[in-house]
Amino acid sequence: MSKIKDGGAAFPLPKQVFGENIHLEYADKGMTLRDYFAAIALQGLLANGYNGSCNRAAINAYDYADAMIEARKGDA
Repeated sequence: MSKIKDGGAAFPLPKQVFGENIHLEYADKGMTLRDYFAAIALQGLLANGYNGSCNRAAINAYDYADAMIEARKGDA
């Protein structure tokens, strides 16, 4: 089974790392970009009169999110 491509962190909070090897770390990665895209898609579905089941709405929202992540790569 392949790992879900989640797009990484949507709103990461960087923390400063001092020492010999300075590199970027995150204090909190927050929600994934996939979750953020799904939340926005779900909001749009519900605002436009979606009348299916809650489970189907969530599945549809993540389908849109996955398509948006793919489109960001230029593959769509």
